[in-house]
Amino acid sequence: MAFALSPTTPAGKWLGFVTAVWVQAISGNNYTFSNYSDALKTLMSLTQLQLNNLSVAKDVGKAFGLLAGLASDRVPTPVLLIIGSVEGLVGYGAQWLVVSQKIKPLSYWQMCIFLCLGGNSSTWMNTAILVTCIRNFRKNRGPVSGILKGYVGLSTAIFTDLCGALFSDDPSTFLFLLAVVPLVVCSTAVLFLREIPPSSTEGEERDESRYFGVINSVAVVVAVYLLVYDVTGTHSTVVSTIFAVILLILLASPLAIPIYLAIQNFIRSESKSNPDVERIVTEPLLTEPETEKKAEEEEEAVAETLAAQERRIPVIGEDHTISEAFRTIDFWILFVSFLCGVGTGLTVMNNMGQMGLALGYVDVSIFVSLLSIFGFFGRIISGTVSEYFIKKAGTPRPLWNAASQILMAVGYILMALAVPGSLYIGSIIVGICYGVRLAVTVPTASELFGLKYYGLIYNILILNLPLGSFLFSGLLAGLLYDAQATTTAGGGNTCIGAHCYRLVFVIMSIACIIGFGLDVLLSIRTKTVYTKIYASKKSRKSSAVSNGH
Repeated sequence: MAFALSPTTPAGKWLGFVTAVWVQAISGNNYTFSNYSDALKTLMSLTQLQLNNLSVAKDVGKAFGLLAGLASDRVPTPVLLIIGSVEGLVGYGAQWLVVSQKIKPLSYWQMCIFLCLGGNSSTWMNTAILVTCIRNFRKNRGPVSGILKGYVGLSTAIFTDLCGALFSDDPSTFLFLLAVVPLVVCSTAVLFLREIPPSSTEGEERDESRYFGVINSVAVVVAVYLLVYDVTGTHSTVVSTIFAVILLILLASPLAIPIYLAIQNFIRSESKSNPDVERIVTEPLLTEPETEKKAEEEEEAVAETLAAQERRIPVIGEDHTISEAFRTIDFWILFVSFLCGVGTGLTVMNNMGQMGLALGYVDVSIFVSLLSIFGFFGRIISGTVSEYFIKKAGTPRPLWNAASQILMAVGYILMALAVPGSLYIGSIIVGICYGVRLAVTVPTASELFGLKYYGLIYNILILNLPLGSFLFSGLLAGLLYDAQATTTAGGGNTCIGAHCYRLVFVIMSIACIIGFGLDVLLSIRTKTVYTKIYASKKSRKSSAVSNGH
């Protein structure tokens, strides 16, 4: 059975993916700032602009994700995970010491450094997980991206609800969990997650799709379970404890897939070892993938030689180096449209604490959870749906980004109007659209610019998180809020009323409309790429059917 769980076996491959899901379920720490931002603001007597710049420092950590991108092609996956988890322990551990008042508040620049470390920690974990899993399951990139990015979005609600259920929403305990839990989970993933050859037959691809469907279903159950807990109000200690136990069981349930595969493999090996049982002669398990991989490598070598001889720039859809990607218009269209979506979405996430207080809500944890849970639905649905329409009709994946941008603009306008319940509805819309934006952009980048340098290209796109946070949250929201706020006795400031963020929402809706136009343009420009992908999938399916007959 131990051999059956080797990373190179089907059971080991899926056990690696399950541990990857767990890592993603605890690596969304960048989206939890609202849960403890008010404690930092009070302890350090900060203005809103100063607080927003702390959140920018957290997001600037993403900029150093370029280091993780560069390392992803040179350093094994386990090392990337260890670096990320240890860095998170230091970054969030220091913040825990301050908020729990075990040490005196650090200076502003020191806090910026530790927030930056905490923010950067997730880039190592996310890069290790995404690059490895998309390479392992390259024929199901949409579902892989949707599931993994979905759990990142859900991680905020998982942390928030578990902390609330067991520790009564204490900010210091929350930070302690952010520091310690990722280290524990990554230590598990280090044992099982490796890069291995992808599926090579139509049957293996069908099995992958079926197992992804199971994991999708479990994820939806987890999201609905969290949502029900959030909307049912205050709970007793007993109910909260039961909720926490069931949630942990649900998160562990995908283990059923590798266990099932390991048992199947064990039964087959027992049958083969029994001399009384008629044996069927088969080829060794890894012969075909290894042969195909060698053939692919030879084809790639020939293609690279021809390309060098012709001295041509690769066309969209082929492997691009970073400099080659930079010289394409399509890369910059994708980059700027991504900025319009994630920059504005991060502004809502970073400022939700103050947005809720401005509209008279004392407890904003429900809005943080709504952003997280519906962000999950946006990620997991868009990954699967976009993949389905590529296989069925060759629909360009950026078209789904365009739809999310225009819907997000509607959400911001609704929040600007500040009608009753608008913050609830706006949180749901922004969460869904932000999730779509992240889940769709990840496979889009690999389809347009290839997998060879994907780790670095992905992290360059992720630069939009600190850049968007600085432009929309640090400057736009911080300056406009402070212009409306009144100074408090401790030296900070506060603003109450719908006017506090109205202009911020209007400007962000305009940015989303610009992003919509760019995504439509990218869809038109990349139509031929997705037509080729569609034709390739259709041809492979037809070949498999004819071989079956």
